[in-house]
Amino acid sequence: MVLWSPIIVFGALFLVSYHREPRQFRNAIYLLLFVLVTALILLMRYGQQWMVVPLLLLVLFFPIVAALALIVNGVVVVRRNGLSAASLLPVALALFILSMYAVIPAAGIMSAPAWVVSILELFVWEGMWFSFTLVALLLYSWLYRALPRRRTYDFIVIHGAGLSGTELTPLLAGRVDKALELWERQGRGGLLVVSGGQGSDEEISEAEAMYRYLTLRKGIPAGSIVKEERSTTTMENLRFSKELMDARADGAPYRCAVVTSDYHVFRCAEYAHELGISADGVGSHTRGWYWPAAFIREFAAITRAHFWPYVVILVLWALGLVLSLF
Repeated sequence: MVLWSPIIVFGALFLVSYHREPRQFRNAIYLLLFVLVTALILLMRYGQQWMVVPLLLLVLFFPIVAALALIVNGVVVVRRNGLSAASLLPVALALFILSMYAVIPAAGIMSAPAWVVSILELFVWEGMWFSFTLVALLLYSWLYRALPRRRTYDFIVIHGAGLSGTELTPLLAGRVDKALELWERQGRGGLLVVSGGQGSDEEISEAEAMYRYLTLRKGIPAGSIVKEERSTTTMENLRFSKELMDARADGAPYRCAVVTSDYHVFRCAEYAHELGISADGVGSHTRGWYWPAAFIREFAAITRAHFWPYVVILVLWALGLVLSLF
């Protein structure tokens, strides 16, 4: 029983936390801890000796293979989207992964001073938390999207994205089509809220472009669509859409779906929770070559919002450094 208790503890933590609120980042942490502890205990209990070497090789070399794949993906993204900071994100992550494998052995070979080794240890600890949370978000964001939700929504909010002139890009058209599919599935009930302002390089607002697409190309009645044209960020998409939904609901409780690209779903859902919106995230398909860069960008945004563990690691490292001087 003692052997299985960690599985029970982390499983219960995840289930209780998910039941209370599925749109919180801590659920991702609990889920990955549950998966890792379960795998470790099952290996200890039922594993054979021959399994140890393949598993060690997998742990050691899979990140390197993933890093090389990210470099290839980065080249593809740059060739298709042009050179930009966002396009280079897969390459940046790949270099970070490879550096994790290089810094400590290099310090040992070069007989680096103690202070250098100490800084490298900080880098490794921060990197381990970074890697853990990256995998946790990857796993949980997939689970969050995959779980079925049989609900009828009063509002379906569609998040805007960049335009091509006055036309929707394939990415934005995918979001609108996904929202339309959801709207049709619930018998055309509820209102479609198209959310997106006008960027400095855009001829019309993203909301207006989506409105034209829905009315002119899809034949959706104008009365079924509400435009939100002020937002310029994900948080503003939700905040300004909430104002419109609150006004339409006139104090009555409502539930909405937030439709965006699959890589963007969890962050939208988390922001909706912060704003007190009763919402489910729904994702449209993203092209495979674009997905890694987009997901890394989402992870960076979520990391900024949950930065305190990095500060805790830094403080503990500093305390250890000070204590080592006495």
